[in-house]
This record gives sequence, C-alpha cells and structure tokens, in this order.
Amino acid sequence: MAGVEVEITGLDDVVNRLQRLANPRKTKSIARKAARQAMNIVRDAARNNAKAIDDPETSEKIFKNIKVSAGKTRNPNEIKMRVGVDGGAAQNANTDKAALSKLSGGITTYWRYLEFGSAKMPATPFMRPALSNNISQVTVRFATVFNEALDKELANL
Repeated sequence: MAGVEVEITGLDDVVNRLQRLANPRKTKSIARKAARQAMNIVRDAARNNAKAIDDPETSEKIFKNIKVSAGKTRNPNEIKMRVGVDGGAAQNANTDKAALSKLSGGITTYWRYLEFGSAKMPATPFMRPALSNNISQVTVRFATVFNEALDKELANL
C-alpha cells in the first residue's frame, strides 16, 4: 500500500527559526507531535467512516481498532505517522488469534476486504477517503501545531 507524501514549500521563516533552535532532536520531537495531532484528524474521520459500515449484529468493531502510530524510517531526518487498523496485517493460519481477540474492537482482519474489495465483493473504502477528504485540514493542523511548539521552544532559549 502506498503512502502519501506531503511537501510544503515557502517556509523560509520556519527554516530560519529551526536554525536558531539548532537542536535536531527537539525539532524532530516537535515535528512528531505535530504529525500525530494532524493525523488524529484522519483517524477520527476513518473511525466515523468505519462506524457507518460496521455490522451492528457482530461484536467486532473496526472503528475501535483504528489507531495512529509512529512509523519507522531509516532516514534520521524524517518522521512517519501512520493511521491503520490494529491487527490489520494479520491474515494467515499462523496468526495468534488469542492476541487479536484482546484488541478493543475484536478480530477485524477482514477490514481490507471492505476497503479494497475482492473478486466477489465491491470495495467500500473508509480509510482512503479519510485522508483524501481531509488533506488540507491535516496540513493546516500540522503547520499550526508545529509553529506553536517551535515558538514556545524558542521562547525558552
């Protein structure tokens, strides 16, 4: 599954303030905080979308398993923030069903069939629209939180 990369241009003022901070760990921490808060918008939209398609007659609830988590990257200058379904990658016979059943929404590994469809079932996407319909809100939220946290940190210098 491909991710979405966002590139923001015209940030000369922000770059100057980051150079004044001169602490890459603090900068990365600020960016991680801003990214998490921005992706919470996508998480909430995905949860609302999932509530609309969850079967009320079953005990499994996809929306309860949708979470925001930090992703790993090899580049020390990058951060990743992901929105996904807990236990969502589990799909084979070797999967620990006991661990999956402890998730708050139950075993919801079938979410990908709803999202992407199958040969016998049309797709009913709920994750992808959560991002595509909110990309501008996510960008604004990231910029706002990042700028506020950066200003606060610079005030402490």
